[in-house]
Amino acid sequence: MNYSPLRYPGGKNKISDFVKLLIRKSNLTDITYIEPFAGGAGVALSLLYSGTVNHIVINDYDKCIYSVWKAILNDTNKFIKLIEETDITIEEWHRQKKIYLSQNNKYSLELAFATFFLNRTNRSGILKAGPIGGYNQDGKYLIDARFNKENLIHRIQEIAKKKRQISLYNRDVRSFIKFFLPKYNNVFLYLDPPYYKKGQELYKNFFTDKDHKEIAECIKQLTCDWIITYDNTTEITELYENQQCGFFDLSYSLAKNIKTSEFIVLGNDTLWPSEDELSENDININLRRMKHVKHKAIR
Repeated sequence: MNYSPLRYPGGKNKISDFVKLLIRKSNLTDITYIEPFAGGAGVALSLLYSGTVNHIVINDYDKCIYSVWKAILNDTNKFIKLIEETDITIEEWHRQKKIYLSQNNKYSLELAFATFFLNRTNRSGILKAGPIGGYNQDGKYLIDARFNKENLIHRIQEIAKKKRQISLYNRDVRSFIKFFLPKYNNVFLYLDPPYYKKGQELYKNFFTDKDHKEIAECIKQLTCDWIITYDNTTEITELYENQQCGFFDLSYSLAKNIKTSEFIVLGNDTLWPSEDELSENDININLRRMKHVKHKAIR
């Protein structure tokens, strides 16, 4: 089930059960679960709602996405009122797009709603994309196809009920890991950075090759339990070739249903699950471990 009100290209909601298994295997108690690249935070919400973790920390460097989360947590009623009273039309889309493009670097409820509106009405939730149904609204699906007001309001209300268990940041990931991560104990960290190949197409804050390399070096120094998922590219697999790593299958939609093989890395102290454990927990992601890498044996 998707608990997030945001749509995200390449969203990892479907690996929530896999992350739950890793957390159970960690034997940590009173866990703080952290996502430095929160986006839609679907996995984080699933873990919080299921009681797997007691506290989640979501960070997103994109001021627009951060603003959506801040509005949901701190301006809940005003945000919901905007959802209730705003017509979902192509004319409104142009108005919200203008607000989004005229953003400054400060939080505002207007920016939060404009970002949310575009996320729900654009193709595949991509903020750079055009509206569902096209500018002439002559497509198979129309602009309101992913904007079920009642459902979205319910999701937002449920998140707001848990706000005391949610911490929110708007930091560059390197700054977040260096200065804010040490504040928390019993941490399980899930990193889902911008894709290497299509990052520039999908995200406003995409990474350069240099950024990906710096993040890899930063992550490999971590002592907490962590995992990272990426698009499957030679450039990325080479960065993590001496870590516990492998591949899994993920289905997502970018105009059509696509199944892709994604790259996954586990921290040195994070236990890789056996095939039996995956089967017993009905986790069907076709996880394959890279056998040529030397690391700790499966426990």
